[in-house]
Amino acid sequence: MSILEQLAATIEARKGADPETSWTAKLLAKGPEKCAEKFGEEAVEAIIAAAKNDRENLTYEAADVLYHLLVMLAARDIPLAEVLAELERREGTSGIAEKASRG
Repeated sequence: MSILEQLAATIEARKGADPETSWTAKLLAKGPEKCAEKFGEEAVEAIIAAAKNDRENLTYEAADVLYHLLVMLAARDIPLAEVLAELERREGTSGIAEKASRG
């Protein structure tokens, strides 16, 4: 099991936890819209770190982005396995061709 799969499982387990004792439960209790907003904030912070060529901060912010992406997915009951399956489906397909297929 990868660290992302472990983290996704932990997030799923926290769905029923006390929001007073779990940051994940607190985020999830605020609803999918708040989870999406928090993901967006973290993505912007990662973009800023990348633009500044701040390797250390980008690494930190990228971890936040991945965590908040998984929380956002959990808030909408989308398992990480579905996202990984989609990535696997795209493997070996040109990004240009994949995008055109959605057109």
